[in-house]
Amino acid sequence: MAVASALAVAASLAGCQQSEAPAGNATETADSGNPDAKPGISGSDGRMILPVVADRPGAVYFSIRNEGPQPATLVGVHVAGAGKVQMHKTEGGKMSSVDSLEIAPGGVLDFAPGGYHVMAFDIDDTLKTGESTELTLTFADGDKLSMPLQIETMGGGMQSGMTGGMDHSGMEGGSMQDGDMAGMHH
Repeated sequence: MAVASALAVAASLAGCQQSEAPAGNATETADSGNPDAKPGISGSDGRMILPVVADRPGAVYFSIRNEGPQPATLVGVHVAGAGKVQMHKTEGGKMSSVDSLEIAPGGVLDFAPGGYHVMAFDIDDTLKTGESTELTLTFADGDKLSMPLQIETMGGGMQSGMTGGMDHSGMEGGSMQDGDMAGMHH
């Protein structure tokens, strides 16, 4: 049971590591093209990684640039098609919730694998790979910025991302065909 739980957690968090993305798929939303946008703020490279296992959270990555004269404080996120979203930070292999983030004038804040990211829960099954959905960012002063998110699927995350930093030297394993778990200590 513990092995199954560990695998489910690893599969759901693997979306925070790596995805298969078409090259050159960057999108950018500048404040001039969005009447609700916060002046001087732009967003780019929005993507949502769908979970491998249904009913698990997905991950959302993007960049925010503050070209305005004042700091901007991000206090909320919304993803169309997700029932709930949370901003998180991964640090030292541990993930924690984040309530707000400040972007200094001239600064860029990246939401990327292994750092800040958004977890999307209760994802609507109408969201499909290759399509897009909308991300809306809310700032402390009430201004908002919306941008598209390309929807992708996770690819290779467990092999290249989730096992990094894990010590597997004490693990024994046998064939798992037909439910055979020889070599597993119970």
